[in-house]
Amino acid sequence: MDNSSVFWNSSVEELKKGLIEHNDSYECLLCGRKIEKGIIYKEGQTFYEASKYAELHINKVHGSVFEYIINMNNKLTGLTPQQKKLLLLFYLGKSDEEIKNKLNVGSISTIRNHRFLLKEKERQSRLFIVLMELLKQKDKYAPAIIDIHPGATMVDQRYNITEDEFKSAMKKYFPDGREKALNAFPKKQKHKLMVLKNIAERFGSEKIYTEKEVNEVLKSAFEDYVTLRRYLIEYGFLDRKPDGSQYWIR
Repeated sequence: MDNSSVFWNSSVEELKKGLIEHNDSYECLLCGRKIEKGIIYKEGQTFYEASKYAELHINKVHGSVFEYIINMNNKLTGLTPQQKKLLLLFYLGKSDEEIKNKLNVGSISTIRNHRFLLKEKERQSRLFIVLMELLKQKDKYAPAIIDIHPGATMVDQRYNITEDEFKSAMKKYFPDGREKALNAFPKKQKHKLMVLKNIAERFGSEKIYTEKEVNEVLKSAFEDYVTLRRYLIEYGFLDRKPDGSQYWIR
């Protein structure tokens, strides 16, 4: 299940919560899980109504929205590794003195300068968002671009995929339908990515899979299921425990 478009089209407030509210459910923006309204959920010895259980899901499964986003690919966040370290330490409530010692930087004034630069980046980001929103109203020739899945491990030009390109690739590689078998695994990286995106949607976002279950899903897509599994992990569609005992959609 791919909830990339839901994630990228959410408001700032929705992203901060990690949840989007529908008429009948709450949807986790980080993994796509839907929690139905009108149901009482039990966790341990405690019972929760849907909104509270949705918040519990974020904390239990993802730690926090901050942790999830800070661990996204650098090209998706626009942050350098150093900036990520600083933001995480600020978020954890560390003092400038503690951060100075932790990162082994020269002085507290260096940390304060980083704070200023991050604040400047925030101001620039706000203006850039406004510019892009205004541009959408005027740019009639901009092609519809497929959203990048939040778990992407490498982000470059291969992700510059229009909806028309994606539809064309699906007809080429899945001639009997997108839910049917793949006729050949592409060599071109961009086409490979499109094929993997389609196959990843065959997995449930809420389910934990054994390796055998993953293989069964992939065998229905292509005979070389080992190659598919390796690339799904490499491109950040699937994740797994180090011992390979459990797999899940990122």
